[in-house]
This record gives sequence, structure tokens and C-alpha cells, in this order.
Amino acid sequence: MRISLFSLSLLFILFGCQTAAPTTNGDEPATSGNPIFPGWYADPEAVVFDDEYWIFPTYSADYTDQLHLDAFSSPDLVTWTKHERILDTTIVPWVRQALWAPAAIEKDGQYYLFFAGNDVQRPSRPGWDPDNDINHHGGIGVAVADHPAGPYRDHVGGPLLDTFYHDAQPIDQFVYRDEDGTHYFYYGGWGHCNIGRLNADFTGFLPWDDGQLFHEITPENYVEGPFLFRRKGIYYLMWSEGGWTNATYKVAYGMADSPLGPFPRQGTILEADSTIATGAGHNSAIRVPDTDDWYMVYHRRPIPNEDRDHRVTCIDRIYFNEDGTIRPVKMTFTGVEARPLANDR
Repeated sequence: MRISLFSLSLLFILFGCQTAAPTTNGDEPATSGNPIFPGWYADPEAVVFDDEYWIFPTYSADYTDQLHLDAFSSPDLVTWTKHERILDTTIVPWVRQALWAPAAIEKDGQYYLFFAGNDVQRPSRPGWDPDNDINHHGGIGVAVADHPAGPYRDHVGGPLLDTFYHDAQPIDQFVYRDEDGTHYFYYGGWGHCNIGRLNADFTGFLPWDDGQLFHEITPENYVEGPFLFRRKGIYYLMWSEGGWTNATYKVAYGMADSPLGPFPRQGTILEADSTIATGAGHNSAIRVPDTDDWYMVYHRRPIPNEDRDHRVTCIDRIYFNEDGTIRPVKMTFTGVEARPLANDR
């Protein structure tokens, strides 16, 4: 049976297909489409390793099914290769649910993958179940490999961080290497954001001058998902606000002259658009090396939305004003044009 292109297009519209592929329009360059790869994925961490773009997302499912992480690589932001199960609970057996929000960084030829596990709780939190034998233990862990796609091994044999400092839930970590080689560690759920410093081998944290391991730097309206980058001498902290299960989820940001902050809230730069998607948040940002071209990688909820965990990974451009502030990011279905690294370096 032969199906016309018109019929295929009609089926796509009627059934709301969310699987994107590189798209072309006549002689225009190929674009990534949004979402940029099929499947339910959230909390994407984007990074450049060598001559490839990498995205490390959460596998978006019920907590009890979030037992592995996949990764995706691309030479050009348009064509993506899936690397399945780069980390799972056979590698980090102390994680029994809610393996999520990975963050990746290279150091001395090794690739470190930080992650949260078990959605660890504490008795002061509403809904605490004294009989739960899973979420009483856990926190943030780290795995290491010789290649971004693995194989990974548990770096410390358990959580790297499992304590509630300043009432911040140990989730949603991000590691930033500053120009002086310091590795800053940002993290925190439950409306609190902390900063610490990793030690040389990423097995623990260096105390601040006052003896504390972490200082709280929570900006206005912060909920979770911190991400930091530096541009033209300014440090930008992005974070998510609202509720991750609904349309109130959005991204805001602050600016500072130091990675330590403070980061006064500048405004919202990504939020729901009823013509495209809702629940846009938990983002990262990526720069094409040796350029001032920036992209936001984030998750959003397609319309119609099928489930609490129906989130997909997307990419759109970031633009700056002359004073360094960030313009609101416009969500699209087309995504971004191809940016081969080999042509940009």
C-alpha cells in the first residue's frame, strides 16, 4: 500500500507525534527539530567533549522505573546518536529509584558523571514515611569512565553527598570549572541552592574558610536545577521555578561578578507557550567553541501531555542584549541549524 506525503503529514498532526528528525525546507540548512531525539527525557545536561556535543538527560518515568541513564552525542546539534544505559543500578547498586539529573565534566582525561539517586527524604519533610526503606538513604553520587559513553564505574562506592546542608535536598547538582581550576559544586532542591568546592580527586569537598562545606546562595524564587556559565567576565546562574509537574515550571537567571554570587534575580527567560509546549525548565546551556553562539537545552511538556513524566528534550538559541542580560528564549518546533564542530574550530 502506498501512502502519500500528505497523508503522512496529516497523521503526524492528528496523533501529535513528538519524535523529531533533522528537517530541511528546500535549500535551507538542516535543523534539529524539537524534540531533538525521540523518547521521554528530561533535565538535560549539555556539554562539548573533544569534537562532539553530548547531552546527558534523565530517563523520564516513574521513580521506580528510573534505574538507568542514556546519553546522546552529535557532531552538529542535528544528528544524534543514542548511547544506551551508560549508567544503571548494576553499577551503582545503592541507587534503588529516581536516578536522575546527570551532570558531566572532564578532568585529566577522565569523564565524571554526577547524578542524584533515591529522592532522599528527611523526617522534617511532609509525607515522610518512617517505613520506607528506599528514600531514607541516597543523595548525589559520581561515576567515572575513560570515555563519555562509558563504561562507567562508581567512583566512591556510595553517595558523594547524602546530608541536608541548609535544608537543601541533595539533588540537581552541577559542576563548574573556573579559570583558576577550582571545581565549584552547585546543587539543591526544596527551594535551597548551595555551593561547595570539590577536592582534587572528586571524592569529597574542601571546607570554606569558616569550616563549612557548603554555603547557601539561594536566589529569589529558586526551586531547583542550578546551572552556571561564564560569558565576558560575567557569571550567569540559571535555575528552575514553579512545579515540575505542571505548566508553572520555568527558568530564571541572575548575574554576578563571582561564581560565589550573590545572584540577584534578573527575570524569567523560558516559560510555557500554549501554542508550543508547557512545563519548560531544568535547563543547561552550551556554547559553540571559539564563538559567542549559545544554546539552551531544556525539557518541556508536549501538547497534549500524556502523563506526569511526559517530558522531551529540546534546544533553542540564547541571545544576549548589549548590557549582557539575556533575552527570553523562544521555544520552537524547528530547533536549531546544524553547527558542525569541525567547521567552527
